[in-house]
Amino acid sequence: MMGAGKTTIGRLLAQRLGKTFVDADHEIEARTGVRIPVIFEIEGEEGFRRREAQTLDELTLGCNQVLATGGGAVTFAPTRALLKDRGVTVYLSAGLHDLWIRTRNDRNRPLLQVADPRARLAELLTARDPLYREVADIIIETGRPSAHKLVPEIIGALRRNPGLAQVLALQPVPTDLIRVTAPIAPLVSPSPDHSSGNLP
Repeated sequence: MMGAGKTTIGRLLAQRLGKTFVDADHEIEARTGVRIPVIFEIEGEEGFRRREAQTLDELTLGCNQVLATGGGAVTFAPTRALLKDRGVTVYLSAGLHDLWIRTRNDRNRPLLQVADPRARLAELLTARDPLYREVADIIIETGRPSAHKLVPEIIGALRRNPGLAQVLALQPVPTDLIRVTAPIAPLVSPSPDHSSGNLP
């Protein structure tokens, strides 16, 4: 979900796991040469979702990475299939109030450029939350904790699940870092040892 903290938490998670961080939205902008609101303006949401699905199809084939998807990626059935089948998907679940606080002044959210953006955000959350839960291997309730506290929580959830920990080839996390220690969040790809105008 937009405003859940996917980029911030994803980047920190990648650092802790020794993996590369990839932001799908930034990758789409780099490939097209324009900002996402421009893609929406020219091609509409349906056109953007097709581009997004194609990009994610390529990105999810990568290894040793933490991938932050766009908040609406789960609304496209082919993308949901990718998230289920490739890697480990973590849903950062956040409440409406927190999402609104984080997004209300962001003009780079084309779906919120309406008369009542908070009501629109509520509609999106209601529609998307079941889809996020459908594809998620792990659900993290973000609430008020900082990203630095949520990352160890995600790592702990991965380590408690033997199947997921094996896929990720996680190394033990020092307890002092654990103590220091929003919706689709980073998709963590398996390590190689365990992995099988008009816009351009």
